[in-house]
Amino acid sequence: MASCRGCGRMASMVIPNGVADLFAELVDIVGADGVHVGTFNRALYRSDAGPLNAEPLGVCLPGKSEEVERVVGACARRGVAMTPRGAGTGLAGGTVPLHRTLVVSLARMDRVTELDVEAGTALIEPGVVNSDLDAMVAPHGLRFAPDPSSQVACTLGGNVATNAGGAHCLAYGVTSAHVLELDLVDVHGRRHRLDGPAHEHDGYDLRGVTVGSEGTIGFVTSARLRLQPSPDAIRTVLAAFPSVRTAAESVADIVAEGAGPAALELMDKEAVRCVEPYARAGYPLDAGAVLLAEFEGPEGAVEHGLGIALAAVARHGSADPTIARTEDERARLWKGRKAIGGAVAGVAPDYYLHDVVVPRSRLADVLEEVGRIATDEQVTIVNAVHAGDGNLHPIIAFDRRDREEVARTLRAGERIVEVAIANGGVVSGEHGIGLEKQAFLCEDGIMTAEDRAFQARLRDALDDLGLANPGKVLPAPATCAEAQHTLVPEGAWI
Repeated sequence: MASCRGCGRMASMVIPNGVADLFAELVDIVGADGVHVGTFNRALYRSDAGPLNAEPLGVCLPGKSEEVERVVGACARRGVAMTPRGAGTGLAGGTVPLHRTLVVSLARMDRVTELDVEAGTALIEPGVVNSDLDAMVAPHGLRFAPDPSSQVACTLGGNVATNAGGAHCLAYGVTSAHVLELDLVDVHGRRHRLDGPAHEHDGYDLRGVTVGSEGTIGFVTSARLRLQPSPDAIRTVLAAFPSVRTAAESVADIVAEGAGPAALELMDKEAVRCVEPYARAGYPLDAGAVLLAEFEGPEGAVEHGLGIALAAVARHGSADPTIARTEDERARLWKGRKAIGGAVAGVAPDYYLHDVVVPRSRLADVLEEVGRIATDEQVTIVNAVHAGDGNLHPIIAFDRRDREEVARTLRAGERIVEVAIANGGVVSGEHGIGLEKQAFLCEDGIMTAEDRAFQARLRDALDDLGLANPGKVLPAPATCAEAQHTLVPEGAWI
């Protein structure tokens, strides 16, 4: 090993038994400022944006792909498991360091290394923030279409890991539709190029396997992303409704009648009353629900779609929709939808945000059932919905200091997922499985035992050491045998 550049600092660290030589090598690879084992610094990496926590072995922050390869190789030689991390905005516990893993943060790898305007592609490192890429390519008449609500903070590596979505994925698809090429560092520290810049590929689609794998088969160190031309015209409308049901029924009509919306976002009355004082977006506080609809493309197609939507919302009780006339007005309307996560802090200090998907035809019924669950469990639930594709985000506001309230929150979350499954839905649309949804994969309506075993064989083939984000995504056989749906697995806490 080369001489340790951080030996002075290492002497003051409290290193777990048996891994002192690992941390010395990590310091040699990334520098003393890129390795953290102190109590305070480790605490900063216990959780993502969700409620779960677990204690990491330590934290390492490589700054380039070659360093990732060396860090992973050093861990592999010693059998030390690793949890990849970006900005920590995930919501399903995917970056929670279960089993005392080493957190390997890729946040320092934040460069756009190539922008090909003519081809409409960008080659990026995983730590690039989603909205930063958008801002960089906008002057060239381009954009990156997937736009999670955490767009101003989340990193593109995390978007790839969870196959993230967003409001405009109704029209453009989730992240997997926009990834052309990946560099993947496997659990042995070897880098592989998956696919290439062309839009068609040969052989097995290992790029597709990697997108959405939540770091369970290795570390993505670069991605070539497809960019979209900026639309010729955009029209945005906010419609208020007397109830969630009338808003949801208008969504079904807008889609069925061929309006072709780019985005359809529904917020219930609790969400409106929560976010409006916070964002001052102009949402009517007396509404039973609001629908934010956006149309983009050629001018004629946009006006046609807007006309269909206005007629549909009028039939369902929206008398005076607000149409944004300027870019500032459009931004203000979107600010309300995007700010919901921050606004919930005004209701309670903690929140548990779900991510289930149901058929559009069942949306109204499921939302009403979520309301009944809130009443039964005596919890506050705020609903923000990617309504066009039936992706519900019920946000349960709670106080983790009140253990009885925590228990009611967990029961409410479990019941929400069960309602989605019973209505022909799935347990995650864009947040991933992580820790919180594993047990629900034991449901035969979601995965059979044979399905789980098949996916486990694939994971084992790509991570033969079992060191890449262990304990995530696929449930252990014991989990299914116990048949218990729990947000809090052994080794984690709220």
